[in-house]
Amino acid sequence: MNFVATIGRAFLDALAAIGRLSMFAAVAIGHVFRPPYYPRLIARQMIEIGYFSLPVVALTTLFSGMVLALQSYTGFARFSAEGAVATVVVLSMTRELAPVLAGLMVAGRIGAAMAAEIGTMRVTDQIDALTVLSTDPYKYLVVPRLIAGATMLPILVLVGDILGVFGGYLVSVYKLDFNAAAYLRRTWDYLEMIDVVSGLVKASAFGFLVALTGCYHGYNSKGGAQGVGQATTNAVVSASILILIFNYIITELFFAK
Repeated sequence: MNFVATIGRAFLDALAAIGRLSMFAAVAIGHVFRPPYYPRLIARQMIEIGYFSLPVVALTTLFSGMVLALQSYTGFARFSAEGAVATVVVLSMTRELAPVLAGLMVAGRIGAAMAAEIGTMRVTDQIDALTVLSTDPYKYLVVPRLIAGATMLPILVLVGDILGVFGGYLVSVYKLDFNAAAYLRRTWDYLEMIDVVSGLVKASAFGFLVALTGCYHGYNSKGGAQGVGQATTNAVVSASILILIFNYIITELFFAK
């Protein structure tokens, strides 16, 4: 029975963690819609999440589009359907690859930084000092990051969509000898607004999740430097798992028949 007890204990621990995260999210969302706000802090987080994450997202999506074009061509060539490469690249990038890859890259870069920064403030009692100074830690630390994450990741994904499709265009035209005009025409003909919108909705949700997990694990860290390191690791892992789970949920909502 020890094996069953171990499974049950792990399941209950997982449920408890989900409950704590959900309660933290509910309180944070409540603060998002209530003043006061800190515009300077929000702007700083937008720059940190948007501007400084742009290079890694741009490189990731550009080369993903290039690789996708190569792999698609290799597969479709077996069925003499090479003309479908443009369609596969644009739909894959806008619906799935750009939002998911951008979310994972931002989770690794920003989620870890948020957890480390807030975790350090927690173990050094700076969060308690904010409370003593009559400053709500949620308003000062959590809300600016949630707003910035939910608003800036869609912009990153929109840039990633463009660069991913451009990467597929470069490989298809200059390596695979596609006709440039025909490739662009096929890309435009098969792209629908719902494809772009679904990707941007995913991006906003992923940005919120990255900021939420980073703030949650940092806010609840304990145990000195080791605790901060554990919180950083947990933030990245949690954000990555939630991104993949919500990617399926949002896809089901948009495209299920």
